[in-house]
Amino acid sequence: MIETLVSPTDFEAWRVRARALLIAGVAPEDVTWRVADDEEELPLSSPLRGRAGEGAPATELRIPRRFLDLGDLVIRHRDPERFARLYRFLTRLAAEPRLIDNPADADLVRLNAMAKSVSRDRHKMTAFVRFREREGEGPRYVAWFEPEHLIEEHVAPHFVDRYASMSFVIFTPRRAICWDGGELRFGPGGRPEYATDSDGFSAAWDAYYRAIFNPGRLMPSAMRKEMPRKYWANLPETRQIGALMEAAAPRVERWLAAPAVIPERRAPPKREPAMTTEAEPPAQLIDEAKACQRCPLYRDATQTVFGAGPQDALLMFVGEQPGDKEDLAGQPFVGPAGALFDEALHAAGIDRSQTYVTNAVKHFKFEPRGKFRLHKTPETPEISACRWWLDKELALVRAPLVVAMGATAVFALTGKRAKLKDVRGQAQPFGKDGRRLFVTVHPSYILRIPDPQGSQAERERFFAEIAEAAKLAKQAA
Repeated sequence: MIETLVSPTDFEAWRVRARALLIAGVAPEDVTWRVADDEEELPLSSPLRGRAGEGAPATELRIPRRFLDLGDLVIRHRDPERFARLYRFLTRLAAEPRLIDNPADADLVRLNAMAKSVSRDRHKMTAFVRFREREGEGPRYVAWFEPEHLIEEHVAPHFVDRYASMSFVIFTPRRAICWDGGELRFGPGGRPEYATDSDGFSAAWDAYYRAIFNPGRLMPSAMRKEMPRKYWANLPETRQIGALMEAAAPRVERWLAAPAVIPERRAPPKREPAMTTEAEPPAQLIDEAKACQRCPLYRDATQTVFGAGPQDALLMFVGEQPGDKEDLAGQPFVGPAGALFDEALHAAGIDRSQTYVTNAVKHFKFEPRGKFRLHKTPETPEISACRWWLDKELALVRAPLVVAMGATAVFALTGKRAKLKDVRGQAQPFGKDGRRLFVTVHPSYILRIPDPQGSQAERERFFAEIAEAAKLAKQAA
């Protein structure tokens, strides 16, 4: 018996035909699957022979949801035997419903490996597509990618969601993903020259990757594992790899040979006694914090970096610890992370003067590396020691919403270690005075993401979460 499918990736169509065959009691070895669609020339799929289940009556046919999710990925694999493999496992699953939970089953092992390969291919496509701007009529941006499997329809919604305001075409050898800002369509495949490079585009990418390259973190094996050579031909940044790797070792040697430069400790500034105002924390409290020796971090840091902002702030933000810029300036969030934080506040319609900004730890923890001071994550004893100051600030600042930026801030405020992904973007009760706690990432996390597209996605999500926090604070106020 020959079963002909119109599309090589339409799992729902295969599912309907497979269900009918299963109800009719057709064994796997009696079916040959083929694809009639012109978009892919697949050979006739030879029947896979093996032990099949006895089937089940139509009224009792129940297929686990996990198989449907698995099949939706496997159907996109290049293996021409994928339809037969799925049907053989389906006939066995109908007779043995617990088979889907057996990790040692040979058929299931093969299907899981195929699904994993498709998922990995989808990840590579979302990471390695590079758009080129074009002039003239039609889509403004074009790109070229060569996936291993038949994933174009599967991955298209990702690009539509990410670049909803752009008009673009992504060409592959098999398909063209077309988005005009309102309708998603698919066309015939193309060739690499459909997405030719331009001098301006190349120069921009070259300058960007030279600027972000860190020779001290060069790990060629890890780089090749994440970005295999087969993708290099279509990535503009790969032109830089050879020269940057060659120059990395001498640069690192120069860094290591340079003497460590650690700023001298600054004595706490003298303050004249003054009356407490709503514009800042009490001067006496700040002076006490500047003389803090509750943990060893005070020995190497330039100075204590206490919180800043009005006591009647609309929002209270808590980060991890001061960075290099903050340590030198004595003010929280004035470095690159602070600049991104300010952008998010501006986008949310919040002036920084309406916020109180502080950190879970008040001293900069770092490791000297040549002329640089590399950030080190504070440990539990250091966070616990500084909780005394954070409690003072929480009692002082009457903001209805406290925003924890990063896992360290969450632990400092709640005393619990939580996975950030499980609590991010959520508001929860905090304390006994009716205020709430909202969780997001630390802006420095976004700055450390090497993939431009991934960084942009996290940036947009961070901005949206700051806007949501501002909305909740205004409602509470």
